[in-house]
Amino acid sequence: MGETLSFTKMHGAGNDYIYFNCLERELADPAAVAVALSPRRHAVGADGIVLICPSSVADAKMRMFNADGSEGKMCGNAIRCVARYLVERVGGFKDELTVETLSGIKRLTVNRDESGAFSSVSVEMGRAILEGRSIPVDADGLIRDYPLAVGRKTWDITAVSMGNPHAVTFVSDTRRLDLATIGPLFENHPFFPDRVNTEFVRVLSDDEIEMRVWERGSGETFACGTGACASVVASCLTGRCRFDVPVTVHLLGGDLSVVCRSDLTVLMTGGAEFVFDGTCRFGD
Repeated sequence: MGETLSFTKMHGAGNDYIYFNCLERELADPAAVAVALSPRRHAVGADGIVLICPSSVADAKMRMFNADGSEGKMCGNAIRCVARYLVERVGGFKDELTVETLSGIKRLTVNRDESGAFSSVSVEMGRAILEGRSIPVDADGLIRDYPLAVGRKTWDITAVSMGNPHAVTFVSDTRRLDLATIGPLFENHPFFPDRVNTEFVRVLSDDEIEMRVWERGSGETFACGTGACASVVASCLTGRCRFDVPVTVHLLGGDLSVVCRSDLTVLMTGGAEFVFDGTCRFGD
């Protein structure tokens, strides 16, 4: 016999997940649920699922599973949605709250307009990790504009961890990239022992970039919050953007604002939108 699952579909800049309220009831086998519900056209459709769970060290805990069932440590777009869900759907939470993740406790602020209506969520993403083995990549030290042979081309990459590994490469045109071909070659390259998220970035000015992303375990997505942060960090490290200045990141699903401070801590601000509520049968 299967069970009926209640869920809420949300997205941050088009990065969409299926959210489960697990504050009082656990979700059995979330990896299998992610694999079953994520396929587009054949199921609910999403980049993965997110569990909102109780925490002994923060206001709540977020667990996220990619579309292939692998568990991710952190998702910047998903965690903004978690904050809005807690404040508006659960209640009892203030506009400033903390959420536990596998990459640490994140502090979030729900921002409101003059009328008091929701406008965005800001997330203190922590300090970017730049030491190669800690990202991890198969090299020591700072990996900045590092030549890496992927497929038939050598790409200059800058490696950054925002709690999950990213390879950022700068390109002159993001629209013509064949990410379906290039993305898996990066993701599964032996240089990245835990696989990698890859950002292809075009710099428009010192405070504006555009980006496409191939996420490990999900493929190309409309947005990646940690990827946007990693891209701004890489842009500042390579002198393409400025530290301590908000950088607008244009993604397929919308815009994010990211500040990389000179101490390498990162602040990200963006939307968090409800799409619909639903129920489904799982396990029949």
